[in-house]
Amino acid sequence: MTNSPFPKRALEHIRVLDLTRVLAGPWCAQNLADLGADVIKIERPGAGDDTRSWGPPYLRDANGRDTTEAAYYLAANRGKRSVTLDIASAEGQEIVRKLARQSDVILENYKVGQLKKYGLDYESLRCEKPDLVYCSITGFGQDGPYAQRAGYDFIVQGMGGFMSITGERDDQAGGGPQKAGVAVSDLMTGMYATIAVMAALTHRDRSGEGQYIDMALLDVQVAMLANMGSNFLASGKPPTRWGNAHPNIVPYQTFATADGHIIVAVGNDAQYAKFVAAGGRPGLANDERFATNPMRVRHREILVPILAEMVKTKTRKQWIDGLEAVGVPCGPINNLADVFDNPQVQARGLRVDLPHPTGGTVKLVRSPMHLSVTPPRCDLPPPLLGQHTDEVLRDLLGHSEEEIRALREKGIT
Repeated sequence: MTNSPFPKRALEHIRVLDLTRVLAGPWCAQNLADLGADVIKIERPGAGDDTRSWGPPYLRDANGRDTTEAAYYLAANRGKRSVTLDIASAEGQEIVRKLARQSDVILENYKVGQLKKYGLDYESLRCEKPDLVYCSITGFGQDGPYAQRAGYDFIVQGMGGFMSITGERDDQAGGGPQKAGVAVSDLMTGMYATIAVMAALTHRDRSGEGQYIDMALLDVQVAMLANMGSNFLASGKPPTRWGNAHPNIVPYQTFATADGHIIVAVGNDAQYAKFVAAGGRPGLANDERFATNPMRVRHREILVPILAEMVKTKTRKQWIDGLEAVGVPCGPINNLADVFDNPQVQARGLRVDLPHPTGGTVKLVRSPMHLSVTPPRCDLPPPLLGQHTDEVLRDLLGHSEEEIRALREKGIT
């Protein structure tokens, strides 16, 4: 562990030109910013990233009034510098090219081919900077019959099979397909893109060669099905929805207690025996129908209602305290207030408060990455629209105050 109070971060030598908006691309860029990269976010003059207006809720100022910064935008844009630029104009395009020459990475999530007409595609920019790492994020990738379609997380969750295995069973009350509570294909694409960019940078550092990265939400959604995808490929039988139950393990689901719900995740027969003993029903461990996990899976329709009645006899706290004492995996279902009050979450420092130019203080969730020598740091709050335009044009590109003022008067910045 370094003794420096402000240790260096792993990507302090990297500059990222971020031409993305909404979630998948900004999530990748925020990861890189947390790890030390100088991320310059290019936004439309007067409007900026679409998510700036995706509220309420909005960040509030010291007097409790809403600012113009939506909480959605704040979640994915810390640590960046914002530059407003009209890239549809020739002057705006030239500024992007100049910034690209001084950058290591470009991230973009425009429609396939859209940046080519501006001369801002990979093939155009690599001619000026051969070691450039250029990452495109789209719904369906750069080729294939769906390449020109717009990609939205909700649609991709359905198309990619996720919703076929998420939600209550069709034969149960409330059964049917269900999307995730957060945009999982967007977020996972941002994570995969982060890994791909860092791999490409490692290759560049070894060889001097840049490269193009083609990331697609649909590709990621299919890949992240993990064992469910493998189950289908091995059996030829599409998995179905199981709600909060597990297709291969019983009991491994939620149960209603006397005053709330708990999760019970029994992983073996010994844990099962401890679970039913804690509920005053030790005989359920000796019943040959339930003695082993394969038998419990086979007879789940008989066993689960019995267990459900058993669990209702105690409170949530009684169950969690009792099961933790005997080593049976279990836990509560917390709302977000519970989450941020949780002593483990607090001990890990997952909430971070940063000074904000209009909100006074902005409360964010810090990066979950823990590195002993080059830890992530949250130094900059999500930027105001165009907050760093003059700074970047002046300090990186050498524009004079007169030139910056002229660009603003023409609506370029």
